[in-house]
Amino acid sequence: MTMNSPDSMSILYKLASSSQPQSHAVATAELMREIGLKCISFNGVPRTINMLNAFRASLPSDVASSLSTTPTRAPTTENITSIRERGRQLWDSIYRPYETKLVDKLAEAHPDLPVHILNSEYGSLLSDPPRSTGSTVGRITTSIVAVACLRAQSGVGPQVTSHIFGLRKAAEDGTWKDDVESEEAVRWLASDEGNTWILEKIDEIIDTIGEGMGATFAPGTKKRESKL
Repeated sequence: MTMNSPDSMSILYKLASSSQPQSHAVATAELMREIGLKCISFNGVPRTINMLNAFRASLPSDVASSLSTTPTRAPTTENITSIRERGRQLWDSIYRPYETKLVDKLAEAHPDLPVHILNSEYGSLLSDPPRSTGSTVGRITTSIVAVACLRAQSGVGPQVTSHIFGLRKAAEDGTWKDDVESEEAVRWLASDEGNTWILEKIDEIIDTIGEGMGATFAPGTKKRESKL
């Protein structure tokens, strides 16, 4: 997603769903597009729109027609409080013991910055809503998605570190327990060895897709000569 490579996303889907029954192929597509949606918080809206549109267009027609069409994040008077609570719970899990200090720091930059981040990003998007349709990403995978997106950018080292620690804290506080991963897998991913593996694999993917030229998120442009 961060590398803006629709072809790579299509190849990944084919690898993950090859020789599998249609139900597995649909579940894989649902998970991938749900992860793509969460990438809005790290890559912005335009790339996610382009990538998800291209992804759907690349799917076999029987899979595409089987994807859920029911939204699960629409705020209502009945669920707005739970959305806010989910956002704050996820925030606290990732950033403890500095969760309140960070909110105060964001508010110094702009009073609505923590309001938007906590409610719209962490509440409405990054936390998983209750649902009976679509796919749920889970706490561990959400942290890995954050690390992957941010690692593939440049100039956001502190945020990469924060989400690496957020991954570790999920293993510590038990918020991973609704995920599909086994405890052994979670403990390994949250270990030094697991963290190193995640970062190395992200770097390998960046190098392969970028053909050794690095990330495409904010590439430099050759300075044009002024004709004035």
